[in-house]
Amino acid sequence: MSDDPPVPLVPSYDELAALVVSLRADLARALERIAELEAQIGKTSRTSSKPPSSDGLAKPAPKSLRTKTGRRPGGQDGHPGSTLRMVDDPDERVAHEPGPCSGCGTSLADRPVTRTERRQVFDLPDLRPRVTEHQLLERECGCGRRTKATPPVGVDAPVQYGPRVTAAAVYLYCGQFLSKDRTATALAELVGIPLSAGTVAAMAARAATDLAGFLTAVRDLIAGAAVVGADETGLRVAGRLHWVHCARTGKYTLLDCHPKRGTAGIDALGVLTGFEGVVVHDAWAPYDTYTSATHQLCVAHVLRELQAVSDAAPADTWCWATQAADALVTLHRLTVDATTTGTAVEATDLTTHTRLLRHAAHIGISQTSPRGTKLMAARHALACRLIDRETDYLRFTRDPRVPADNNGCERDIRMIKLRQKVSGCLRSLTGARQFCAIRSYLSTTTKHGIGQFPALVQLAEGRPWMPATS
Repeated sequence: MSDDPPVPLVPSYDELAALVVSLRADLARALERIAELEAQIGKTSRTSSKPPSSDGLAKPAPKSLRTKTGRRPGGQDGHPGSTLRMVDDPDERVAHEPGPCSGCGTSLADRPVTRTERRQVFDLPDLRPRVTEHQLLERECGCGRRTKATPPVGVDAPVQYGPRVTAAAVYLYCGQFLSKDRTATALAELVGIPLSAGTVAAMAARAATDLAGFLTAVRDLIAGAAVVGADETGLRVAGRLHWVHCARTGKYTLLDCHPKRGTAGIDALGVLTGFEGVVVHDAWAPYDTYTSATHQLCVAHVLRELQAVSDAAPADTWCWATQAADALVTLHRLTVDATTTGTAVEATDLTTHTRLLRHAAHIGISQTSPRGTKLMAARHALACRLIDRETDYLRFTRDPRVPADNNGCERDIRMIKLRQKVSGCLRSLTGARQFCAIRSYLSTTTKHGIGQFPALVQLAEGRPWMPATS
């Protein structure tokens, strides 16, 4: 055997070329995947439909999609404000004497008062429960029959809480989103009324039960409206993800919780089935299955999608998404100005900016591919949607009743996310539906200028506020 070292095998040119091609393909796939993951991680409430609460501690600096109006920040002229002002008839007046003369030291007792400076302090009185005892007298007739007085309506037990205590508990629990335990603690410490978490839950359950007629009336009114906003949001119930569905108008709000996000949950709300008006919603596909309705797609949602595309584009380069967003914003501003002045949008302006939107979307289609990466396919679908659903995106430019966005619905439904953020998930679907029923009531009464606590007092007294049926 030879002692010479083995000769290393040298790859051929064809083998090296094939290896380079393979590595290039692997690198391209890796770069595409990295871009997809970066886009997914980079999604925020500003560039997607994610709620602001999901941004976490690494929340990006706020950047409004609104354009500058030229007005100064803060309250505008004519804003009513809420400054604390003196009252003419205070509950108590306390006079303070000046003491001896600051010049010569002589006593000023019995000297004339030359001027009085008024200063008022607004404070709460000592809070303590007010107990009313109802004595049901029993009298005996000459015939020997005894008759006892009938208790007033609502006085059903030897000892019970009054309607204002019930209203306060439901207000803290469903209006200010305290947990049942913290609600009981707050009432005990503030006003000296002992409550348990179970009692708070029972009060909320009775309140929701008494709203059955109210919910039916509001459901019918929303279903018969000309324009309705619809949205949904996730809520943790019994350790699982459920969905709170919302249907609303400028005067009414209807919320309900369901295990499903799609048509099963929407149908359970009982508004869009057979609805023939205009429904304002995002691009969530199940809403499009309600073909009897006319649709207005939310411009605010698509602006966030376009913002995500613009943010990913190289700096100092033209991007089709930027032009599309600018065209939508301009169309919205023109429509708002026309509505404010009571005039119609100029046809030439409408045509010009609609054409800019259309051209930008066509360029977006040409620069993307449905067969590319998931990110590329999503951008292609966005551009195609702007073309295919142009009529639904721009319906607000032709019908002044229709808003361009679904922000009203998002405001109504945001309280659900706030409740989850403050006090966590709900333990049962029944409790979640009760919470939604009470929130429907509070949101609706607020839209009618009725304070939440007075509305809850009416509810606790067995006479909930009801919308006019005429």
